[in-house]
Amino acid sequence: MWWPWSGRQSDKDADPLPETSVASQSPDPSSSSFTSLPAVKRLTSWTDSLNKTDWEHYRDPHTWVPPALAVGAALGFSAFYRSYLRRIPTTNHIRPNFFRKRSLLGRVTSVGDGDNFHLFHTPGGRLAGWGWLRKVPSYRKDLKGKTIPVRIAGVDAPECAHFGRPAQPYSGEALDFLTQYLLGRRVRAYLYRRDQYDRVVARVIVRRFLFFKRDVGLEMVKRGLATCYEAKTGAEFGGRETQYRIAEARAKSRKKGLWSGQLGRNGVAAPSGEIETPREYKTRMAALDAEAGVAATTASLAPSSSPAAAPAAPTVTATIKAATPSTPSSGNTTTSTPSAASTTPISAAASSIPAAAAASPAKPAAPTTPTSTPPPAAAAGRSSPGIGGSRTGNWGKGPLPGKK
Repeated sequence: MWWPWSGRQSDKDADPLPETSVASQSPDPSSSSFTSLPAVKRLTSWTDSLNKTDWEHYRDPHTWVPPALAVGAALGFSAFYRSYLRRIPTTNHIRPNFFRKRSLLGRVTSVGDGDNFHLFHTPGGRLAGWGWLRKVPSYRKDLKGKTIPVRIAGVDAPECAHFGRPAQPYSGEALDFLTQYLLGRRVRAYLYRRDQYDRVVARVIVRRFLFFKRDVGLEMVKRGLATCYEAKTGAEFGGRETQYRIAEARAKSRKKGLWSGQLGRNGVAAPSGEIETPREYKTRMAALDAEAGVAATTASLAPSSSPAAAPAAPTVTATIKAATPSTPSSGNTTTSTPSAASTTPISAAASSIPAAAAASPAKPAAPTTPTSTPPPAAAAGRSSPGIGGSRTGNWGKGPLPGKK
């Protein structure tokens, strides 16, 4: 018997092998027991195993299935995040394949007109943490460059007063309705296209009373606060044009809103006195702007007249006369009246001044001190130029000559 502490078991102490026949001990190649024996593994040197790649363990599913599942899950989550959970800040970030296939969920932050507003995209809604984990900015400076302008598809609301144009009837009521109906609420916008003002034309759905959904554009048409879009190009109804036309006909027959013919709040009537749709209003304003542009162009191309050129010659003549020295007369007195010979060439010279020089304001000549003392006005019998009541020329703006 072999004990663990007795060391290696000797051959004599080993248990005797069962007696077997010699025939059974010799392997028979034709017997089935020979094939069941394990194959002898070929030994490989250590140097040969360094450059040998063993691909056997890669065939085991436990080796390659977990990494493949991890990579697939990462790529799938990345694609799901880019499509459904990534926030879109502005219109320029919307991919072209989103239009007519996708919708945006967000909160209305401001209402600009009766048919457009700004949307702050909140992908995933409350399930993604918006409203309790992540907050929507409330200040205008924090919302700058982070909202999407949305134009309600299929409708055209009355225009408010802007750019010097008068307000249409019921434009204020349409703005108030859209503000109370959407401002601060979560809406879903089904994207159609992008217009020329970088706005997203979309059908807007808002949830009212917890479970009831309302089409905002259709509700405005029913109340007579908007008409169906009447432009020749760019009209988008999303396959609901018939529904919009029926709602407009009912509002028109019941004289609701702008179809009542009243001005509403701050509205201005059309010159014809008839009901004017928003499209007709825009056409009329465009025609007025074109006429104003033509009138301004004609006025700028017409030759300009210089009214200051006519009175410039007498002013220069009077200035030259005033600056002419007086001529002595009989006796000890002198008169400041110039002779006819001296006045004629001066007037002729003043009249020959070019129109361009006469149009510019003439610089007054520096006051000069006369060489002779002029007589009093009473002795001369008339007022000399620049002295007394007449204040032409440069005389009379300072102390009289001879006075200190």
